[in-house]
Amino acid sequence: LLLLIPPSWHLTTKGYLFLYFQVLKAFDYPSPRKGQQQMYKLDIGWPKIPEYFTGQTFCVAVDSLHGLVYVGQRGDNVPKVLVFSEEGYFLYSWNNTVEMPHGIFVSNTATDSSVWITDVGTGKYGHTVKQYSPSGKLMQILGTPGNAGSSLIPLQFDQPAEIFVEESGDIYVVDGDGGMNNRLLKLSNDYKEIWLTGTNGTGIGQFKIPHSVTLDPFGRVWVADRDNKRIQVFDKVTGEWLGSWSSCFSEDGPYSVRFTANYKYLIVAQLNINRLAILAAPLVGSIGDCVMVNTVQLADETKPHLVDVDMKSGAVYVAEIGAQQVQKYIPL
Repeated sequence: LLLLIPPSWHLTTKGYLFLYFQVLKAFDYPSPRKGQQQMYKLDIGWPKIPEYFTGQTFCVAVDSLHGLVYVGQRGDNVPKVLVFSEEGYFLYSWNNTVEMPHGIFVSNTATDSSVWITDVGTGKYGHTVKQYSPSGKLMQILGTPGNAGSSLIPLQFDQPAEIFVEESGDIYVVDGDGGMNNRLLKLSNDYKEIWLTGTNGTGIGQFKIPHSVTLDPFGRVWVADRDNKRIQVFDKVTGEWLGSWSSCFSEDGPYSVRFTANYKYLIVAQLNINRLAILAAPLVGSIGDCVMVNTVQLADETKPHLVDVDMKSGAVYVAEIGAQQVQKYIPL
């Protein structure tokens, strides 16, 4: 198929890599669990020009209100943040004070919008959680840039992995991505500690690389406890441990957790087996154990790292560090 590409396309190596993965998808997709129908299909037209991905794409965030998609990527001499429309058109990029983005989140309040980035770099900008305007103006820094912290100081991070911001402005941070800290922190909208939980370990409420965090409408905080191969759930008001899921992750731990737009399912990325797991979300009450209702099997070596969901359309965006691209899946 690659031989049929018109010479006038003048594709870069990046473009050929993108097409290679699309060809794999064409032969390898769909792949629902046995006896089940697929729930998502790949949008092969997103983005319109994949050559804008020039680094390793580690994270993606959707601004459902304004129809924007933000992508965080790493690499030398590459823009660290790319901004696309939901249709896939590249809009602009920015690079100021971002070293090694790990997680990214768009917060919309009644008065403004902002983009939050967790930076795991070891240089002068790293070990921080930063708030930017949509155009890339630095507005707020949490943590001490360039200094890894200890678990004893709330606003001293060590490779913070991801952030989730409520409409109220309350902030949830999972810290960290392989550093000293293994904790979940809740801050008020004026950046004061509300509660903090977690230490390094395998017990209840302990973490080994808390990698992703999200909330449901029922006051529960869901954390991908990556190296413990489980999801742990906490009360958002008190920080109390409510339960955990582990039986779905014997093959690989959860890297990313996000709810679908209707909150009926959890989308979980599993990087080492190149898979998105779709789990049934429990109603109010007992957490119980996980039920896997479907999967999306990605091509080999795509390595899905973090995902986000458009809470209007239901589309799922997947940041793939192996394929060095972000792909969009549309619900059927």
